[in-house]
Amino acid sequence: MAGYGDFGSSLRDLPRLRATRRGRVSSWDTSGGNQDNVRVMPGETRLLADITGPGVITHIWCTVALDHVGEPVELEADYLRRLVLRITWDDQPHPAVLVPLGDFFGVGHAHSVNFSSAPLQMSPQDGKGFNCWFAMPFAGRARVELISEMSVKPVTFYFYVDYESYGEADPELAYFHTQWRRQNPTDGVPQGDQTNEEFLFGGHNTDGAGNFVMLEAEGRGHYVGTVLNVHNLRETAEWNWYGEGDDMFFIDGEPWPPRLHGTGTEDYFNTAWCPNQEFHGPYHGITMPGGENWSGQVSYYRFHIEDPIVFDRSIKATIEHGHANKRSDDVSSTAYWYQTLPALPVTLAPVAERLPRPL
Repeated sequence: MAGYGDFGSSLRDLPRLRATRRGRVSSWDTSGGNQDNVRVMPGETRLLADITGPGVITHIWCTVALDHVGEPVELEADYLRRLVLRITWDDQPHPAVLVPLGDFFGVGHAHSVNFSSAPLQMSPQDGKGFNCWFAMPFAGRARVELISEMSVKPVTFYFYVDYESYGEADPELAYFHTQWRRQNPTDGVPQGDQTNEEFLFGGHNTDGAGNFVMLEAEGRGHYVGTVLNVHNLRETAEWNWYGEGDDMFFIDGEPWPPRLHGTGTEDYFNTAWCPNQEFHGPYHGITMPGGENWSGQVSYYRFHIEDPIVFDRSIKATIEHGHANKRSDDVSSTAYWYQTLPALPVTLAPVAERLPRPL
């Protein structure tokens, strides 16, 4: 078998002959029956795939159903924050992916919605078919696990992990990483006697120190995507736009102002003018636009597929929470990046700190 290859995945490259070998680990019923799933109990960690390299995970599909076991349907309906995807490369002491299941596949607040981007999709019915096409190369071993931090309900889990095997590892390939973070609420300021306009648009941020941090990583690699979730906590009849937060990416320890300094929350996500409409494109979109006057829960995505953010030593990916960090909202994010090993440990907040606020 050849190596990873220098071909892409575009339609133009599809005719190119390849020497890799496809494989799949799935939840198929090995008895020949139709129980093509695994049942995961509360508190259980289930190994989904343990693959020997060199290889690359090319696609992950899964769907999950709650077992009602006599309990109300609403009980633990936040299961997409209680279930965690964990992926470990090459027997490293720490996982590279440790993210709530729903957030990993592109939507926050423990929701599923129909949307389609290039690397991530949630497909009908009601967005419950989860797909990931981020390529995930590994040299020696890939372990994919599902952790259940449900308290009461078992879940029924169906999955595919598709991969390719090849003859030799490519030292120029980085390892896929994902991290989830939350600040609930963000450290804003009281409005006091400021007018609504002054509160939303006034003030200055000249160091970025109070920004919401989506990722801090060390090593060599490139940043490839952000999912950002906001639960608007400000109760007012006045104009209540939650955005105006500039994105700021600090590369290799550079001081403020960074080379990559944006102009507003919706601008980083490639939308405009305080959007309140659902939209999904290959590289950016709004899967949850919120309610009237930008109330409630919002979820955006921005994937740097054509424009990855390269770092040689470190990266700190941040965004303001409101202009000059004045807003105090419930903000969470999922960051996607590739880098060399070893990496800083990826951590995850306890389940009680991950659960979404009720609307």
